[in-house]
Amino acid sequence: MADIYELSIALNLRDGLSDEEVAALRWHLGLGPEPESLRIVSAFPTVVEEETGEPVVVDEPVPLLAQQGQAWKVDGALVSVLLSPQDTCYGTWALTVRQEIHPDEFDSTGELLTWLASKADDRHRTSTGEIRLGWTRFCDSDCFEPLAVRNGEVTWP
Repeated sequence: MADIYELSIALNLRDGLSDEEVAALRWHLGLGPEPESLRIVSAFPTVVEEETGEPVVVDEPVPLLAQQGQAWKVDGALVSVLLSPQDTCYGTWALTVRQEIHPDEFDSTGELLTWLASKADDRHRTSTGEIRLGWTRFCDSDCFEPLAVRNGEVTWP
């Protein structure tokens, strides 16, 4: 059994994203090439084993929400879609994501989700200031939990 969660995001982002932000977001979604400089999530520490057998930490950037195709544990399809304001009836960026995520990825993905929350359209903000991004679900559960950012922190399960 794997500790895999379904991550579902349905989010409208305010217009006014810079070209660099759009490029970085598109890369994280698997929709574009890696930008020259990573601004949203800038560090991707990974422990690897050197030839001597000693562990060493290296920086290996990976797109965080880029899985496409058949899901491994949560059934259905994994997708990431980003529509520009010109392609939506609301005139905002529209983001829809369905991914599988392991708790080891919560920190780096949380950094991206916190950034997304800072760009979220006001309709996602509750009266308490929480920003609702979507839902999470453990792979063997049929109960969805709200995915939100409170005080700059993602509320993981």
